Amino acid sequence: MFIPVLLFIVGLVCLIKGGDWFVDGSTGIARRFHLPELLIGATVVSIGTTLPEVMVSTTSALTGHGEIAYGNAIGSVICNTALIAAITIAVKPGPVNKKTLRTPVLFFFAAALIYAGVAYFAGYFGRWVGFLMLLIFVIYMVTTILQMKNNPSGETEEEQEGKEKTLVWNIVFLVIGAALIAVGADLLVDNGTLIAKAMGVPESVIALTFVALGTSLPELVTAITALTKGHGALSLGNVIGANLFNLVLVSGVSVTLAPFSVPQSAMLFGHNASLVLEIPVMFAVMLLMTMPALIRGKLSRAQGILLLLIYIAFCGIQFTL
Repeated sequence: MFIPVLLFIVGLVCLIKGGDWFVDGSTGIARRFHLPELLIGATVVSIGTTLPEVMVSTTSALTGHGEIAYGNAIGSVICNTALIAAITIAVKPGPVNKKTLRTPVLFFFAAALIYAGVAYFAGYFGRWVGFLMLLIFVIYMVTTILQMKNNPSGETEEEQEGKEKTLVWNIVFLVIGAALIAVGADLLVDNGTLIAKAMGVPESVIALTFVALGTSLPELVTAITALTKGHGALSLGNVIGANLFNLVLVSGVSVTLAPFSVPQSAMLFGHNASLVLEIPVMFAVMLLMTMPALIRGKLSRAQGILLLLIYIAFCGIQFTL
């Protein structure tokens, strides 16, 4: 049992460091070619921080563990919202730009409704679902790029004064980061499955908690960094973007490569726990986080505390099923 736990931790470290280097290399290359900072954040960085989820879910689906691919997508949304964003909101609530939130929020709930509809009415995620999710991803990226071009932003003084790595080093960081993410995802899935079996815990529960938290660590690092620099509200947009990518990119890729059924590892009130607990919680925490921000244009500490309480209760229920 010691070896699987050790390798699981090594996998998490590889994912974290790999994601960090991938983002550094990507942003370095983008800046070298003078792309707007907002465009970089909306595309390269968002995709980079979601790569751990993509690798874990794809590896899981291809190795016959569709329950981890399914649980990781939903679990990461819940973790990003009710833990990562919640900590940021609870520590430093503040005003948010409603206009910048509208597009990602709209795309997220559109994708989530499709995802939930397939889970409730079909119970099976076929390749057509993956293609549809990837199409939504492409449309979102095109929409975001067009918005960035219409509202270009110049470099800040901090960026101008910052030291830029050479193009060669940026490419090296990019390649090594991607390799570490791949290795980390493999270690995480293999040993997460072994730990789940040894503990007698369903794999879907591991995916919804430990694996989801591990693959969400890049978003957590981004949120903490934004908070320490006095940009707490910025992490809200990052979390929403990452949540959207979890559904349209993570699930899109994994379902396209290896379709799977909705897992039924646990029952709640005589029904599949995923349908009566996990998906409703995903919608609930996202609504709780985004609706007040869109209506009032600001976040409150009470929101963050309530989201944290929901996450604690969610994890507690998962381990009692």
